[in-house]
Amino acid sequence: MIPLYDTIPSRNPPVATWFLIGVHVLVFILEVRLPERELLGALYTFGLVPADLTHGAPAWWTLVTCIFLHGGWLHLFANMWALWIFGDNVEDRTGPARFVAFYVLCGAIAAATEYALNPTSTVPVIGASGAIAGVMGAYLAMFRHARIVLLIPILFWPVFVQVSAVFFLFYWLLVQLLSGGLEPTGQSGGVAYGAHVGGFVAGLLLHRLFVPRPPRRFAGDEGALEYAWGPPR
Repeated sequence: MIPLYDTIPSRNPPVATWFLIGVHVLVFILEVRLPERELLGALYTFGLVPADLTHGAPAWWTLVTCIFLHGGWLHLFANMWALWIFGDNVEDRTGPARFVAFYVLCGAIAAATEYALNPTSTVPVIGASGAIAGVMGAYLAMFRHARIVLLIPILFWPVFVQVSAVFFLFYWLLVQLLSGGLEPTGQSGGVAYGAHVGGFVAGLLLHRLFVPRPPRRFAGDEGALEYAWGPPR
């Protein structure tokens, strides 16, 4: 199942989503311009290598830098497509600056989850999948009544179906849980399923911290708006 778009239009230009996509694409272009030896060095320097942290290497900042690296065009495109579908609506609720902070935090928690599951792995963990999983978790909490249009290729015939966001996102989460559970290390074919699950749960639980309280109008204020954290006194 390939998600094509959701049914909720964004209310504001998703400037933070565009910004993040631009940063990811720019970093990947810099990656592919590197000679193979230098590229490998960059992946081990800026990617998260769990064994390095386990053995005391002071590289905790790689929990963030690993988010912006990708292993190929397909890896990049799939992640950016998902960010484009789900990011604009979440950004509508958080605002651009909070959305970027939320995105990075979810990505770091996702990477930390993968580290906790595989502390001796020497394979660099890279990619925005965990951060985007956090956005998807927030989307599930905020837009439960949304619909997702999917492309389901049956042999050579494309079939388009519309399903609820709850169904699609829980199905996606189930696939991550089952796929990761089949591998002792939580990885399969280079995919960090543990990071996906960690990012999703982080987004589901933490999104409220990044949504500003709406203005509330009180009786007798002659149209003035006040921001309140509780009922009027």
